[in-house]
Amino acid sequence: MEATDRAAEFIPAGLASLGIEADEVDLAVISAAHQMFWPAIRDLLSLDVSGVEPERCPDLSRAP
Repeated sequence: MEATDRAAEFIPAGLASLGIEADEVDLAVISAAHQMFWPAIRDLLSLDVSGVEPERCPDLSRAP
């Protein structure tokens, strides 16, 4: 089986399922954003935060 670019298949299918028509320029911009942001998102998802104490009564209007 040959390797395929999952984003090239997933993005147009996802947009079509939402009824959004995208041309080649739209898909190129979406693909560039995916390539730029996905590695950092994947790193955040794999981050082990089990040793971090949750903030008690967080005030989300202020910095921690």
